[in-house]
Amino acid sequence: MTKQEFLAQLRKGLSGLPKDDIEDRLMFYSEMIEDRTEEGLSEEEAVFAVGTIDEIVQQVIADIPLAKIAKERIVPKRHLKAWEIALLSLGSPIWLSLGIAAIAVILAIYVSFWSVIVSLWAIFASLAVCAVCSVPACVIFTAGGSGASGVAVLAAGIVCAGLSILMFYGCKVTTKGILILTKKIATWIKNCFIKKGEA
Repeated sequence: MTKQEFLAQLRKGLSGLPKDDIEDRLMFYSEMIEDRTEEGLSEEEAVFAVGTIDEIVQQVIADIPLAKIAKERIVPKRHLKAWEIALLSLGSPIWLSLGIAAIAVILAIYVSFWSVIVSLWAIFASLAVCAVCSVPACVIFTAGGSGASGVAVLAAGIVCAGLSILMFYGCKVTTKGILILTKKIATWIKNCFIKKGEA
């Protein structure tokens, strides 16, 4: 693939994004290809070394803030007619309240996910504290003449230590999963705005 073919396909893949971002990315990749050809690569090898169009498009979409993409899509491309403004105004009690309700539900679900994560980390912390505190409690019970109680407290501390280790890895994986899910949802929302703009 030549440089011009690559840039044309990249422009097509980035259509729907803000125009200044498209031009910036096209200039960036054009210069990157030129730099690689100056280093001795052929034009086709330089284009191949840059990466695939799909990977670049997904990276660009992930890098651009959602607010910027939404702002680009929300700004009307033409002036609204009087009857369109009247319909929007009359329908606003319905569509505005439904929109706010939908956003509230989505936000509540997202906050619920994070509250579960925070709760899991709190359980991990309490198990770790119990494991640490069991050692001095064992010493106190044993010194007080209640050796059986001291051994029982120490055994419970060992169980809490084991459970806290398991909880740590579980919490770590769960938190990472929620972060990945958040990134994928943000990319999906951005793609929805871009597809809406292309339609």
